Amino acid sequence: MRHAIRRFPALWRATRLARRWYHARFDAYPDWRPPLSADSALWESARNAARGGPRVLMATAIGSYAHAITLESAVAAALTFRGAEVHALLCDGAMTACAECEASLYPDPAKFVERGPGADLCRDCAWPAERVYAQLGLKVHRYSDWLTPEDRIEARRIAGAQPADRIKCFALDGLAIGEHAHAGALRFFATGSLDGEPAAEPVLRRYLESALLTAYASRGLMRALGFSSAVFTHGIYVPWGIVGEVARREGVHVATWNVAYRKRRFIFSHDDTYHHTLMTERRDHWEHAELSPAQDRDLTKYLASRREGLFDWIVFHRPRRQDPQEIASRIGLDRSKPVVGLLTNVTWDAQLHYPANAFPNVAEWLVQTCEYFATRRDLQLLIRVHPAEISGFPPSRQPILEELRKRLPDLAPNIIVVPPDSDMSTYALMSLCNAAIIYGTKMGVELTSVGLPVVVAGEAWIRNKGLTHDASTPAEYFRILQGLPFPERLGPVQLARARRYAYHFFFNRMIPLPFIDPKAGHPIYRLKLDRLQQLLPGASSGLDTICDGILRRQPFVLHASDLAPAELAGATGG
Repeated sequence: MRHAIRRFPALWRATRLARRWYHARFDAYPDWRPPLSADSALWESARNAARGGPRVLMATAIGSYAHAITLESAVAAALTFRGAEVHALLCDGAMTACAECEASLYPDPAKFVERGPGADLCRDCAWPAERVYAQLGLKVHRYSDWLTPEDRIEARRIAGAQPADRIKCFALDGLAIGEHAHAGALRFFATGSLDGEPAAEPVLRRYLESALLTAYASRGLMRALGFSSAVFTHGIYVPWGIVGEVARREGVHVATWNVAYRKRRFIFSHDDTYHHTLMTERRDHWEHAELSPAQDRDLTKYLASRREGLFDWIVFHRPRRQDPQEIASRIGLDRSKPVVGLLTNVTWDAQLHYPANAFPNVAEWLVQTCEYFATRRDLQLLIRVHPAEISGFPPSRQPILEELRKRLPDLAPNIIVVPPDSDMSTYALMSLCNAAIIYGTKMGVELTSVGLPVVVAGEAWIRNKGLTHDASTPAEYFRILQGLPFPERLGPVQLARARRYAYHFFFNRMIPLPFIDPKAGHPIYRLKLDRLQQLLPGASSGLDTICDGILRRQPFVLHASDLAPAELAGATGG
C-alpha cells in the first residue's frame, strides 16, 4: 500500500478517506457504554465528586486520531476517578491545516491550497470523538466556541503578510508559532526541506494561519477556565505544538505522550515533547540503578526480540538476511579495513530547533560525512538508509539518497549504501562495524547497550547520557571522526552504564497499560475494558504513574518494583 502513494495517488487518497469513514462509524473508537452500564453508579458518583476538582484538558484536537481518543478517553476516566474535572478540546473544522493533512492525499496541491481540509478530511473528524466523550458525559470544547470573527480575520492577515522566509521564526507574544507551522508543512510534504515544492509557500501560510487559530482558541479557553494540566499527543506540529506553547505561557502544566515501541506501552513527558525531554531528562532515574540478573536477562531477551519486532507494535523492517558474514560478502565489504556504520533517519520527522545539533539537517550531515570519508580510504563507510523512508507513515517524499546524489553524484569507492528496501538486518550490518555514526535515530540506545561506540551529530535520545561521542559543531564532529577507528568497544563500566540506560528507556520509561489491546491494522490498538474498576487507583501501576504525573507532576517513570505480580508477568514480553 505504501508504494501506491507514489504510483496511484488518487487511489491511495480514496482508500484513505474510505477507511476513515469506515473507522469513524464502526471499529476504531472505543464504545464506553458496556463498562459504564456495568458500573453506572460508580461512574456517576465519581463524576459528581470530580466537579470543582483540578481541571485537566485533553487537547489532542484532531478527532480522527482514533488511537489518541482511545488512550485519552481512558486516561480522562481514570483522572475523573482521582478527583479531576476533565474537559476535552476538539477542532470542529476551524483549522485551515493540521497534522492529519498530507500531500499524499492531495495529488493536486492547488486544491488543498484553495480549500484546505474542510471539503474532505474535516467531514469525519470531530463527531466520532465527540461521541466518545459524550458517552462519558465529559465536557467538550470546540475550536469555534473560542474563536471570534476578529480572530479569524487576524490569523488570515498575519499569515498572508508575514514574509515567507521569516515564517519559521515567527513568534506571537513569545509563542514559537512559526516553528511548529514550519514543522507541520514539512510533515505535510513528507520532506526535510520545502525547497523545490511548488506549493510550499501557500501551504506553509495555511499552517501558519491554522497555528494562529489554535493559539487564539486554546489561549481563550485556558484563560477562561483555569486548567491545571493539559494532556495531548506528540507536543509538536499543528495543533499540538501550539497548544503546548500556549499552555506553558499560561502556567498550565503540560503532559505529552506518544506510543512507545513496546506493545501496550506509552511514553509520557512533562512540559515538552519527548523529542526534547528524552535528551535532557535527569540521570538519577537510571545511572545508579544496578541491574539485577533477572533485569539483565529481560533486557537481553527484549533486545534480541527487536530484530524481529516480536514484542513491538512499531516495526519498520522485518529482515530476511541476518547472517553478518553472508551480508558482508554480498555488499562487498573489504574485511581488511575497519568499517564505520552510518544510520540515517527520516528527513521530515520532528523538524524542530535543537541547539546541540552539529548540522542544520540530516541531508547536510550526510553529505559532509561522505565528503570526509572520501578522504579516509583507510576506512569504509557503511550507510544504512532508514527503512521508514518507505514503510513509515507518511512515507518520505524526499528520499535521502536522492538528496545525496544531487550533491555527490559519484560516491567514493569506500562508501557502501544499503537502501531502505533492503532485506538485510540493520543489527547484522552494525555488528560488522568498529563504530556507528547517528543523527537522530533511536538505534543509539540499542547499539551502546551491546558495546558498540556511537558518535552522535544530532538529536538522538542517547545524547547527554555520558555514553556516546556527542558533537555540537562541525569542527567537534570532525575531530571525533579523526579518532576513527576506535581502539576498542565500550569497556565493562561503560557497557554496564549503557545497559542501565537501555533498561530505563525500554522498561521504565515505556509505561504499560493492561487495558490497551494490540490489534492488526489501523489503529494499532483498541480499548479492552470490561469494568470501570480497571481504572481505579491501585488497579494498574502504569495508570497510577501516568495519573500521578499529570495531577502531581511525579516522574513518568515506572520501576519494575512498582508492578503488581500480574503486571510483572507480562512486563518482559508483549
